Amino acid sequence: MPPVVEFIRASKVYRADGNAVYAVQEVDLALEPGSFVAIVGRSGCGKSTLLNLAGAVDLPTSGEVRIEQHSTGRLNDNDLSRLRRTRIGFVFQFFNLLPTLTVAENIELPLLLDGKKPSEALRKRMGSLLERVGLPEKARHFPHQLSGGEMQRVAIARALAPEPGVVIADEPTGNLDSANAEIVLRLLQQISRERGRTVLMATHSREAAEFASRVIQMRDGHLVTS
Repeated sequence: MPPVVEFIRASKVYRADGNAVYAVQEVDLALEPGSFVAIVGRSGCGKSTLLNLAGAVDLPTSGEVRIEQHSTGRLNDNDLSRLRRTRIGFVFQFFNLLPTLTVAENIELPLLLDGKKPSEALRKRMGSLLERVGLPEKARHFPHQLSGGEMQRVAIARALAPEPGVVIADEPTGNLDSANAEIVLRLLQQISRERGRTVLMATHSREAAEFASRVIQMRDGHLVTS
């Protein structure tokens, strides 16, 4: 099977005071279906930029990034938005749940934005996702009624709602204690192993990276090991 995400000599260059700054430099990387890949490195090494490229949030300055064989640099804004909305799930360090929506409403939001209509089938799907992340009793709670670990599990359920090909997780345990971090990491591991989703995670934590099936070190925009 072809890679879910593929970098082909991909670079991202920013301009600072007239100078070129390479956030990502000539990266070659293929993420296979069902893999769980951790990108490890210091702040400023290019991890978040790499994730933004893999999630079609940003486009390469040179080279190519392909998501499910679609070259992101060749897609228009509408196609990029559709790709992000339907084929990529995002999990953030700060959860990014909407405080005025219930847990169930937060999870179903990506589907509603994609034009799905509220229905009994959709409600059952939300219930199934909450079961998967171990929070079936929290559907009508609001984010402020949850712990940090619970909010992150809701964020993972939201990321899985569109049945994406790849889940992008940027420091998903950065705001969690060790017990909740392990719950979240085991859930990401399960998503990869049992559900066949590709997971790409950036982390500062070597302990978190140990849950991945592949660990890549990044330094100064380069992949050091892969």
